Amino acid sequence: MARVDYWFKNVFVLPGIVVAIGTIPAVDWRALGARALIGLASICLVASSNYTLNEILDAPTDRFHVDKRHRPIAAGRVRPAAGYVQWLLLAGLGFSLAWRVSVPFLVTMVVLWTMACAYNVPPVRTKDVPYLDVLTEAVNNPLRMLAGWFIVTEQTTAPSSLLLCYWMIGCYFMALKRYAELVAIGDRARAAAYRKSFAFYTTERLLVGIMFSATAAMLFFGAFCMRYRMELILAFPFVALVMALYLQVALKPDSAAQQPERLYRERGLMLAVITATAVILLLLRNDIPAMYRFFAPTAPVQEHIASAAMVSTRHTPFVP
Repeated sequence: MARVDYWFKNVFVLPGIVVAIGTIPAVDWRALGARALIGLASICLVASSNYTLNEILDAPTDRFHVDKRHRPIAAGRVRPAAGYVQWLLLAGLGFSLAWRVSVPFLVTMVVLWTMACAYNVPPVRTKDVPYLDVLTEAVNNPLRMLAGWFIVTEQTTAPSSLLLCYWMIGCYFMALKRYAELVAIGDRARAAAYRKSFAFYTTERLLVGIMFSATAAMLFFGAFCMRYRMELILAFPFVALVMALYLQVALKPDSAAQQPERLYRERGLMLAVITATAVILLLLRNDIPAMYRFFAPTAPVQEHIASAAMVSTRHTPFVP
């Protein structure tokens, strides 16, 4: 029930670490290795606590799913009481490790755990509400990014534009997961018995949501680039390729998008992710003055915008 194989999803912590290293002037390299190991162990334990709660509360509906009906509680092999004990023990262990990293990291872990409660526990149970289910599950993405950021530093926080971008990318992934699940189940009545939101969702509605999320994600990514690091605009094609390949994966029969822990088997997608990460790292560490000259304003700029831009450049790694 702890779903250790799902720990692969915590790879989304790494961009927070990468961006923090690329933007923070002074990084304590001697402490970073230990903080990263403890932090990753903490988030894995908290995630397993959340998975345990999900399995307990979803057992009645999991019995309608061709694969999930074999889960321990749904199949009757484990009593719910034992599951609740595991849920609390894993959370306690995760929080105790988080405390060793920093207070901001601990707060992030508590919020991650609380969001899982809101997602799963009635009467809130956002999992059953169309669109809100995607938004609340995807919020784990910016929380993981924050966790990565706080592993590196507790003096500042990740930029809001980057967190919003990461949230919308999470919504893109989650909406594609819903799409792949709905197509795989085939029958809407059976799909609704498994997940209440499927009584509302159609493939067309999900595709519209997917398009909205992808567009919003790239808008916020552009805002982050223009505000903090224009060199990252050159990484856009590689990020877009990752999103395009993920769409291709989601459209396959029996898609791995239904179970993101299987995505590591998609070699093309994994190669694109590794390449995009390498390009972003390279651009974070190297200044390209021509980018700032190319994107310099050529039309009149309102005075209050110009003043804000002057303040903005004081915080960018490179000032032309």
